[in-house]
Amino acid sequence: MNRALTLDDLVLAGISLAAGLLLAFFSRTLLRWLAKHAKRTRWSGDDVIVDALRSVVPWAAIAGGASAGAAVLPLTRTVQHHVDQALEVWLIFVVTLSAARVIAGLVRTVTQSRSGVAGSATIFVNITRVLVLAIGFLVVLQTLGISIAPLLTALGVGGLAVALALQDTLANLFAGIHILASKTVQPGDYIRLSSGEEGYVVDINWRQTTVRQLSNNLVVIPNGQLAKANMTNYTHPEQRLTVLVQAAVGYDCDLEHVERVTAQVVTEVMQEVEGALPDHEPAVRFHTFGDSRIGFTVILGVGEFSDQYRIKHEFIKRLHRRYRAEGISIPAPTRTVTLQQGSVVIPQQRSGDEWAPGASRGD
Repeated sequence: MNRALTLDDLVLAGISLAAGLLLAFFSRTLLRWLAKHAKRTRWSGDDVIVDALRSVVPWAAIAGGASAGAAVLPLTRTVQHHVDQALEVWLIFVVTLSAARVIAGLVRTVTQSRSGVAGSATIFVNITRVLVLAIGFLVVLQTLGISIAPLLTALGVGGLAVALALQDTLANLFAGIHILASKTVQPGDYIRLSSGEEGYVVDINWRQTTVRQLSNNLVVIPNGQLAKANMTNYTHPEQRLTVLVQAAVGYDCDLEHVERVTAQVVTEVMQEVEGALPDHEPAVRFHTFGDSRIGFTVILGVGEFSDQYRIKHEFIKRLHRRYRAEGISIPAPTRTVTLQQGSVVIPQQRSGDEWAPGASRGD
């Protein structure tokens, strides 16, 4: 337009902008009310959608009001084009960010609702977010009139060089995807590597797996190393497991009595100690004629890996107290030492696994 700017133009532009701001206020209020009702539903996906709309709709209303206000002003065609283009880019930017939040939130919701998928693993969420942002960036370039074909060609050629330079990073990325897709490890699993690291898997992202030890320290393991390592998963195929405790009694003991008393202690521990399995069937298996004792194994049932320490602690205390009350002897190992004046038998305490309470299946 070539006419001069008048007061009526400014009033109309102000009314248009004010209408956009007012619409943004009312839409945000309405969406806040919808968000409260969405929290009452079982599906968490509606919370993500409403939260994203609370970011998109108000800004879209403001952009619409600003566009309408610019349309009534006597701007030149070039200025009007630049204003519309800026508002369009702004709106695309807001929509892209909101879409990234929505899609990433929905991916997180789906993974958390399925036991067969790593619910808290951020690798899928991060990949989804990056893809949506990249698409939005390309749309912005196309809106500004910048051809994206040469850019895509350059990215394809440059991608080869980047892939060669980032071999380790890409290896960790694909190793993490392979781990999650094969369901070998999932957040919440207790694992032990052949290199000695063990603990609960906290997260699996695009580069590394974070493991929390029982001491509450975090161990960071590259995905490539985790995929190649020999690993024991104490959570799969089921979380419940058995613990083997080694013990021994003297040759003068009645083994039927020993078995009966030990089974009673096992039943008591299974019923009273937190983390034990009340329906576990007591099992005592004699296996060794030692130098001065008969060795046997006691099998305990535990709910999950970290419970074994508390259960073994209580079982050993109660078994020792019960043996003393029943008169069942636990002989100390002896060793014969030959001296110049003859021989003497010297009782010697040692920490062998033949008689002392031993370790679990993972020790």
